[in-house]
Amino acid sequence: MSGDLPTISQLECFIIYGRVGNFARAAQEAHITQSAFSAQIKHLETTLGITLIQRSKRGSQLTEEGEAFLTRITAWMDGLRKIVYETRSAAESQPVELNVGILRSLGDIHMNRHIAYFRHTKPNLRFNVFDLATYQIHQALTEGRLDVVSTYFVQESLPRREKAEAFAVVHFCQDNLVYYAPLLPVGECPLTREEILSHPLVLYPTSYFMNQIYQQYFASTPMEPLISARLSTPYAMIHYCQENEAGALLPERMLKTLGHHNGWHELQVPLQAEGYLIYRKKNPKLPLIQAYVEQVMASFQQKKEKVIE
Repeated sequence: MSGDLPTISQLECFIIYGRVGNFARAAQEAHITQSAFSAQIKHLETTLGITLIQRSKRGSQLTEEGEAFLTRITAWMDGLRKIVYETRSAAESQPVELNVGILRSLGDIHMNRHIAYFRHTKPNLRFNVFDLATYQIHQALTEGRLDVVSTYFVQESLPRREKAEAFAVVHFCQDNLVYYAPLLPVGECPLTREEILSHPLVLYPTSYFMNQIYQQYFASTPMEPLISARLSTPYAMIHYCQENEAGALLPERMLKTLGHHNGWHELQVPLQAEGYLIYRKKNPKLPLIQAYVEQVMASFQQKKEKVIE
């Protein structure tokens, strides 16, 4: 048994493995080769004098000692990251970055006002904003690349290998979806589902979870949608409908924010999507994350009581 202490790289590799449970995926997340990753784990086990990961032809898994060490070292690393973050934040000249993920179909139209707000209140705070599909949000949260996300789909976004209690889920908006079709001669409003399906419809790519909301909405209607196009962003949908005789179901909030006060129609059977913010409770940037969440809540005039623990 060596008297040396483990390196931070060895500990980070072990924590990554504990999260994903697979050497190949863990090495990919650590941005090193699988052989180099395995060597880091071997060095760690030699330093500790115990076997952390049981390997076999069928795969690998944490040993009982590995499970116990993972719990303790994860808490220790969280504490270390907090110390480093707080030390860096103490220097006003040191910018701090907040990585924000936003569900593509929800839209990032309001981020500009959030960024403008923090430019005045926390000028050393920098935002990295990513518009992502649900599966990309899930992957980024699993890998710890995002600090906070906005989504319609909570369960599909949360990492499966981690306990739900590790995350805070905050309801921040209820989006009312409307039918946007500025070039189509539609019937009387509010529109029925049959009236919507009688015209070409713009949807998201088949892999997008947003399509499930649409499928459920039209489930009781015997008519099949005539799909005019499948586009990846609501902004592309809006532009397409402005150039073609087709319609799309889009958030009323987004259309109004973009200045489109005409060309959309209320639905006879309401269609709504609930917006949520998700973040890890153990994050060294937690004070900044909570400040961001409060700003989003305030901008949507929501109450803090809608936090789901």
